Amino acid sequence: MRISDFDYTLPEDLIAQHPVTPRDASRLLVLQRDSGEIAHRHFRDLPGYLRAGDLLVLNDTRVIPARLFGQKPGTGGRVEVLLLKNTGGDDWEALVRPGRRLQPGATISFADALTAEILAVQPDGTRLLRLAPGPAAGGRTVHDLLHALGELPLPPYITAGPPPAERGVYQTIYAREEGSAAAPTAGLHFTEAVFADLEARGVGRAFVTLHVGAGTFKPVQTEDVEAHEMHEELYRVSPEAAARINATKAAGGRIVAVGTTSARTLESAADSDGLLHARTGATRLFITPGYRFKVVDVQLTNFHMPRSTLLLLISAFAGREHILHAYAEAVRERYRFLSFGDAMLIV
Repeated sequence: MRISDFDYTLPEDLIAQHPVTPRDASRLLVLQRDSGEIAHRHFRDLPGYLRAGDLLVLNDTRVIPARLFGQKPGTGGRVEVLLLKNTGGDDWEALVRPGRRLQPGATISFADALTAEILAVQPDGTRLLRLAPGPAAGGRTVHDLLHALGELPLPPYITAGPPPAERGVYQTIYAREEGSAAAPTAGLHFTEAVFADLEARGVGRAFVTLHVGAGTFKPVQTEDVEAHEMHEELYRVSPEAAARINATKAAGGRIVAVGTTSARTLESAADSDGLLHARTGATRLFITPGYRFKVVDVQLTNFHMPRSTLLLLISAFAGREHILHAYAEAVRERYRFLSFGDAMLIV
């Protein structure tokens, strides 16, 4: 399988730099999974495509202020740190720029209130580091200091994002479990009005958690798709969520994955018979065309980058030809792409 077969031309001016207001005013391209038929709607029309007994599965992860700016030891040079994954306690896997000279034992200072000690350098260049309160912490915990000193990390293609006072737009309205370096963006379109409409139609909700890593934006750089090394992400499926999802399937309802992160979580926690199990762990599941979905029946997603693992996932769900045709139609109709962009429903 060649990654060049999953390429398309994305005009730069279609990469959304700001979200629409209200959130549910975004557009919704509806793609029929079997026929490839396309309809153009708005996100507030989503409830009309679902039915009583269906179950939305949403990722309730919350983006943390994972971008920190500090000073190198000795020289005082500026250092940027992007926290990627918590590895236990106050230890993190992180990107450090510039990091070439920051070897194990070096300490970065953030306003003298927070420090990061480099514990190890990994083969891919990321660092393992340990955060601790600094001399000016004033009794604050590492968690408090992160929220005081850190910034929400926006994707690299958003160059004119919202000002700090409006960074809440990069969280879903149901975000609660802190740990992501990026938002599960298919969920950004939901409003309380849409949820009320869904509830009135008998569509239920269940929550899972997958903490999104920065690797989600990494393009596949090998021509051979199978040679790509998938990034690892932490996830959790609670006993309550597993029971509700299994009961929905048994009753003939459809499981609607809100975002590729929810889809990967569900497929990671299911056995070969499609039975979902309560689990907490890490996944490197790489879904490509040919994969047999065990749990997901309907997929809600945003429009993804060319040559990306996310594009491969939805191509596995709906077929490469249908997806590339839908993307070409979205470009012609000037849909807004990527994190702050419009949505696609595959039914």
